Amino acid sequence: MLLAAIALDLAFGEPPNRVHPVAWLGRALAAGHRRLCRGSRRALLLRGAGVTLAVAALSALAGALLHALGARLGMLGLGLEAVALASLLSVRELAAAARRVATHLRRRDLAAARASVGRDLVSRRTDALDPGRVASAAVESVAENLTDAAVAPACFYLVFGLAGAAVYRAVNTADAMFGYREGPLEHFGKVAARLDDALNFLPARLAAWTIVLAAALAGEHPRGALAVMCRDRSLTASPNAGWTIAAMAGALGVTLEKPGAYRLGTGPLPDAAAIDRANKVFALAVAVSAAAMVAGAALLRRLLT
Repeated sequence: MLLAAIALDLAFGEPPNRVHPVAWLGRALAAGHRRLCRGSRRALLLRGAGVTLAVAALSALAGALLHALGARLGMLGLGLEAVALASLLSVRELAAAARRVATHLRRRDLAAARASVGRDLVSRRTDALDPGRVASAAVESVAENLTDAAVAPACFYLVFGLAGAAVYRAVNTADAMFGYREGPLEHFGKVAARLDDALNFLPARLAAWTIVLAAALAGEHPRGALAVMCRDRSLTASPNAGWTIAAMAGALGVTLEKPGAYRLGTGPLPDAAAIDRANKVFALAVAVSAAAMVAGAALLRRLLT
């Protein structure tokens, strides 16, 4: 089922927003934010937690009901579950967004590259970034989102089924929308941010190790990936993002920098070609992680039966 979902995502990409489950999650979270993001720090903390947990619970219920429906429909139900799981992944769209940035940089259209990376890949300000730091932002996003877009939802699906993958995506979306240390969001989004950190703890580390293996398969620098991962993984504010970003920096032999926040790796800043190399490592890391998780799940099932 997981392999079928990945194949569907690669073949067709994400569905339109009007039928996209993650877009529905975003709208539900946005409605909660509009109605409840006000009051004292305590009120903000409790209301933000309530919105996040309520949407996560509804996601779990929807995933469980869809799985139950699929179990009654035979092969059609298997297809329905694969489509639902595919909608919780974002492998093709992530790689495509990074390629668009690389294309703009090759055309020397810095304004379009800045707009593209800011719209599709990162939440930081991009209007003053030079070409190297635009490329860095794209590569960082590819590396970090290996966890969010592929490895973590796959892990939660294999352990907890469709409901688990849906809960992960709900919390991850809440963190993307609310998890900022600015204004009322500092307290309203605190629970979403902490839950996302907790849920990504193991998947992020698995994703980082798959980047090391993928670097070897891609003809990049696995030893550099391992060395930089071990040295620089704790330099980001996030307890998880540094693992994959540092591993990718070492794999490509570049420096990945978010101005004023962190600088991981050694070597020059990346360019358009480095974005393409990052995409290749990313694709192979998805394949390696999927194979490892499916094999691990099969072995565990065999041991338990």
